[in-house]
Amino acid sequence: MISKNVKVQAELKEEDRPIAFLVQMASQFESRILFEAGDKQVNVKSIMGMMSLGLYQIDHLTVVADGVDEEEAVSQIENYLTKGA
Repeated sequence: MISKNVKVQAELKEEDRPIAFLVQMASQFESRILFEAGDKQVNVKSIMGMMSLGLYQIDHLTVVADGVDEEEAVSQIENYLTKGA
């Protein structure tokens, strides 16, 4: 299991499309992937969980992944959250 603290960029917070993209991205990995923010922990592969997180209100979160492709999962998600690419 690995975890990484990530700063969420403002451009990603303004609409729901980035959330759907993150769910699709996470679903490509075998690893279990979670976002932790404050006292909330959500499965990134769950659209309902992600919508409940309130990503638009979060400046920093922790990406946690556990599984065979955990490093690649965290790397790609971190890249998207920080650069939007």
